[in-house]
Amino acid sequence: MQAEPFIRTGAFVGVFLLMAAWEFAAPRRVQAIGRLSRWPHNLGLLIVDTLLVRVLFPAAALGAAVFSQTRGWGLLNLVAAPAWLEVVLALIVLDLAIYAQHVLFHRAPVLWRLHRVHHADLEFDVTTGVRFHPVEIVLSMLFKLALVTALGASPLAVLAFEVLLNATTMFNHANVRMPVAADRVLRWFVVTPDMHRVHHSILRRETDSNFGFNIPWWDRLFGTYRAQPEAGHDGLTIGLDSFRSRSELRLDRLLLQPLRQDDQGR
Repeated sequence: MQAEPFIRTGAFVGVFLLMAAWEFAAPRRVQAIGRLSRWPHNLGLLIVDTLLVRVLFPAAALGAAVFSQTRGWGLLNLVAAPAWLEVVLALIVLDLAIYAQHVLFHRAPVLWRLHRVHHADLEFDVTTGVRFHPVEIVLSMLFKLALVTALGASPLAVLAFEVLLNATTMFNHANVRMPVAADRVLRWFVVTPDMHRVHHSILRRETDSNFGFNIPWWDRLFGTYRAQPEAGHDGLTIGLDSFRSRSELRLDRLLLQPLRQDDQGR
């Protein structure tokens, strides 16, 4: 429990630096907007989110797992199963719940106003993966706390899920090039950048696809999978119609964006 912040921070920094280096060495797309115009604001939003969560939820989801385990609460605490099986089941259920939450944030207009901050980025790279509005982060944490308690997920499972989710989110948002054959195989096991990039298309029918962050099976199972963008990855336009100005990339504009007029009829 005490080592949790160090484990999560270490994993985050390590994966972020790895993806950033990969982006410099082998970018998938040429970016029209430089990193200096985007990264300080995207990372600034991450700092705001992190501080807010630490203030409002000091123990976060791991604390909920410890609390539930000590009191025997939750479904997994009511059954006798090997520890490894409980961890696997918890990882799968938690990932499915995150997929469902993501779909809901697209379907419900009031939630979309929060989530569209993530989609309004005009480029797609590792920092897009950490660009979420603070209110969305708070709502997501409340949902996660309730889910962890009801499920009875162990602290180990929750920590593993948090680390994996952070790592795969940065990976599948990275502007990195990989062999087509490797992507074709890998996307059966994890959401790849080429798979998730479709989700950031300016076309709504493509935005409303490929919702998975970690496990890629849910999109195929529930009919939300789209293999490739219509215009191809080089011709794909990233972002939203309503927020095309570079001024919209500023941190203050990101924080106030949910109060602005809606886009795409949502």
